[in-house]
Amino acid sequence: MSTAPPTKNTMFSRTSWREWKRVADILRLETVGGMLLLAGAVIALVWANSPWSESYTTVSEFTFGPHALHLDLSVSHWAADGLLAIFFFVVGLELKREFVVGDLRDPRKAAIPIVAAVGGVVVPALIYVLVNLGDPSALRGWAIPTATDIAFAVAVLAVIGRFLPSALRMFLLTLAVVDDLIAIFIIAVFYTEELALVPLLLALVPLALFTFLVQRRVRAWWVLLPLALTAWALVHASGVHATVAGVLLGFAVPALLRKGEAVSLAEHFEHRFRPISAGVAVPIFALFAAGVSFGGLDGLTSALTDPVAIGIMAGLLLGKAIGIFGTTYLMGRFTRAELDSDVAWVDVFGIAVLAGIGFTVSLLVGELSFDAADERSELVKIAVLCGSLLSAAVAAVVLRLRNRTYRRIHEKETRDEDADGIPDIYQGRSAGQGDAG
Repeated sequence: MSTAPPTKNTMFSRTSWREWKRVADILRLETVGGMLLLAGAVIALVWANSPWSESYTTVSEFTFGPHALHLDLSVSHWAADGLLAIFFFVVGLELKREFVVGDLRDPRKAAIPIVAAVGGVVVPALIYVLVNLGDPSALRGWAIPTATDIAFAVAVLAVIGRFLPSALRMFLLTLAVVDDLIAIFIIAVFYTEELALVPLLLALVPLALFTFLVQRRVRAWWVLLPLALTAWALVHASGVHATVAGVLLGFAVPALLRKGEAVSLAEHFEHRFRPISAGVAVPIFALFAAGVSFGGLDGLTSALTDPVAIGIMAGLLLGKAIGIFGTTYLMGRFTRAELDSDVAWVDVFGIAVLAGIGFTVSLLVGELSFDAADERSELVKIAVLCGSLLSAAVAAVVLRLRNRTYRRIHEKETRDEDADGIPDIYQGRSAGQGDAG
């Protein structure tokens, strides 16, 4: 009697590859990325305020890495400087595509969201500065409320706004992409304390080689990844925040199609790296960035009455709404730029409030603004969390009401009581025209 040969359990079998592909496809969904980001923040808050809070601090402050390369970093720093560079690499790819083949290519079409993004940076910064004018040391955090978390904001919009006009989502995406570009500029210029020119100049070598290879459509990870890591390490050693390296590498990837290509290399890399960014990098960063001990109700109340916290929350909730909606209205009122015909002004207000979700980049700027030893670093985390949640809640109310209006319009336009495949609204219109004739 013959026996069947034993089956081989290979690590990278076709079955496991298909399973990973399914997981990757799920992680590319905006709602899933936003939920994982929120889950990381909630776990951090629960852990930091639990009886095991000391273990959270121990894990966050555990240091590892090669000292000779100035990479002996704590776990929290690895998350902020290392993993978040993956997020900014994807942002760089998205920016490149938007500027080359997307909406930002047409200045007339992109004018309103671009100017709105600038307004959404300037007004929150002004509000923060006005609140903290009497404390020069607190003014270092002026940029904290200027950022919009693109992953979180788009995820909230996807959950609450199924029937909202697609033009509204594009407005938010363009707005958030430009906001990210401004945030990158702010981090590179205003939060670089000591600049080491030698490592920065040396970083140009692997960056140039990476650019040359991707322009030649080289996709081999074993060639590109070492160059990317070298560029990242040298930028980190220069004093410039290492996430800037991720953006520069993303900008280097070509976004135009060549003959014989189904998708551009930028789109290909974005498709590959987005699951890692949304499923690993950003949630782990949130896990080690959002963990703050409230100290009970009294501690929370005390924290939220501090001028730094008030400036951040007011900047996110009020500054973003006033800055984005105000500049958009002025552009529509006094220039030739126009909103999409499907979008109402109340919709723009809802998106402006939603842009007050400044989670990921705001927390990063907060870490760069105040040292971990400064008690205000904890206030920043509390304020960013509260300001972002308030913005999400107010925007959810406004956009949910608008979503009901658009849903009724959709149901009216698609109602087909006769089940003949032709919506009743078109039959009524045709009948009316026939009777008139």
